[in-house]
Parts: sequence; structure tokens; C-alpha cells
Amino acid sequence: MSRMYDTRKKPEKERPAYKVIGIEEVETPETRIAEAPGSDSAPSDAMPQMSTATDPIALETLLAHCPSTAWVPDTKAMLLFGSEEQVGGAEEFRTLRSQLYQLRDKQRLRRILVTSSVPKEGRSFVAANLAQAMARQPGCRVLLIDGDLRNPSLHSALGTSATPGLSEYLLDETEEFGIIQRGQMGNLFFIPCGRSVSGEAEVVSNGRLKLLLDRLEPIFDWIIIDSPSAMPVSDASLMATFCDGILMVVRSNSTPFDIVRKARQRFPYERLLGVVLNRTPAGV
Repeated sequence: MSRMYDTRKKPEKERPAYKVIGIEEVETPETRIAEAPGSDSAPSDAMPQMSTATDPIALETLLAHCPSTAWVPDTKAMLLFGSEEQVGGAEEFRTLRSQLYQLRDKQRLRRILVTSSVPKEGRSFVAANLAQAMARQPGCRVLLIDGDLRNPSLHSALGTSATPGLSEYLLDETEEFGIIQRGQMGNLFFIPCGRSVSGEAEVVSNGRLKLLLDRLEPIFDWIIIDSPSAMPVSDASLMATFCDGILMVVRSNSTPFDIVRKARQRFPYERLLGVVLNRTPAGV
């Protein structure tokens, strides 16, 4: 069984390359994630407190401007979108949700970046289902952002349009409430990737992303950002500077350890929350 390693107080040379948010293995259509002991009894799944920085009436007025969209989700990718509560893998994302609430008791944690070392490790799947698990809680507003301007996929998983979205906002072509979508899951909001752009790293680092997150943070309990993989491009490390914590998704028995270690080194150690092992073999 995997477990989470608390290495924050150890000397750098004694720290492992990453901590593991692991779980008793349960096979799902896309992933197996691991359960931390005692997570079922943790009080961290209690209803979160909304920020008082925004007047409730003004908040509802702003959210009312978000386009209401009829999403047609891919049920193989969006595990908690339907009415079936016990679909394979759903409980594992509730466990991950509980672990993040436990961490938030100890540190500031509202903006989470989900990334991976290389492509095709399952980070978009993890980001989408973590956002759904968060939004399942009464009174918890969650914003899911597709930050992969190079190879976006979340709009396909949700069954919605990719535009207008993040790229249009970063290019100063629209304002924030013109790009936020609201679908059938009432507390889950979504910013798609937007149209294709050139010079993605320069667009991400132009200051508009920080402005967007600063403006939206008082409205949402959690902001989950799906970023590109860390190794091929610099987008993820740039986005991480505007986030409170980083989750790395690693495909078990696939990604070489040295690649994971190099990817981890692109992020500040203190912001690394842990690693979600994807597609772990049965019986391990």
C-alpha cells in the first residue's frame, strides 16, 4: 500500500523525489488511485466556508452572467457527473478530496495545479474528476480551468465548446465572466482553453492569468487548473507560480523515475502536495 510521505521538515538530501497520495487500488475505466488510511473518518469533508470577501448578492449577479451550457459529458471520463454514486473510481476521488481538505487545515490551499511529467499520464482525467468531487459538496463552488493551450481535452470530456475561453482572456479579447461556463452540475464552473494561439508560454506569462485568478478566487472555494505536462514545455512551471499547490499525476510502470524527478525539480518543493499514481497494477 502506498502512503503519503511528510518530508517538509527533512533535509533536502533526505527527501524523496515526491510524496505519494496513494490509495488501496481500485481499477476504474481510466485510473486506479490509492486510499489513505483513516480518510473515511476525517472531518475534512464537512461543508466548506464560503469567502466573505464578496457580497452574496453581488456574487450571484456576477455568476448570473456566466453562459449556461448544456454539457454532454463523456461518462467514461467524467465519473461523478451522473446520478450513479458508486461508479468505479468515484470513491477514490472523494478520498483525494478529503486529503486535500486535510492539507488545507494546515496551509493556504485554494488554487491547485494538476500536471504530469510527460503527456498521456491521466492528468486531465484527474483534474476533471477531482473538480467534480469537490463540486458534489453542498455549497462548494468549484472552477475547473483548461490551462493546456497546446493540446486541450477538457471541453471534449465535458461535451462543450472550447471557445471563448482562457486564451481569449489572456489576449485581452474578453472579460472573465464571458468565458466561464456553467453546466448541469450546479456548483461546477468551467473555463475552456479557448482558440489556438502561438507563443503559448509568452501568453501564459503576460500577467493576465494572475489577474484572472486573483479576481475569481473570492468567488470559488476551489480552483483546479489542468496544465500541460511539465517536461516538454515551460507552461506548467509558469502557471505554478500563481497556484497554492501542485498535484503531479504519474502513470505507474510507465514513466521513468528520473523523468518524474526532473519534472518535480521544475516546481517549488513547498508547493508540491503529492503524486497521484495512475493505472497501478492490481494487487500491488
